[in-house]
Amino acid sequence: MVKIRLSRAGTKKRPFYHIVATDSRNRRDGRFIERLGFFNPSATGGDKEVVLDKEKLEAWRVKGAQVSERVVSLARKASDSVAAESAAA
Repeated sequence: MVKIRLSRAGTKKRPFYHIVATDSRNRRDGRFIERLGFFNPSATGGDKEVVLDKEKLEAWRVKGAQVSERVVSLARKASDSVAAESAAA
């Protein structure tokens, strides 16, 4: 089964997560099928906290991929930030 979940990267005490589509049997930070975006919880200043390719995410969901709860909440957050940026412009 394909899952869409977070894969940890970064250094000690400075986490950085890739949002990936992977086989559920693979390790958390192991092999993945496709990278869909990233989540940077320690983003400051002009850095983006969440970047997500929604078309790729939806394509995987149509194919039957299971999405983790955290990725669902991050997708909502990414949608809100895009709406806020377009409203400010």
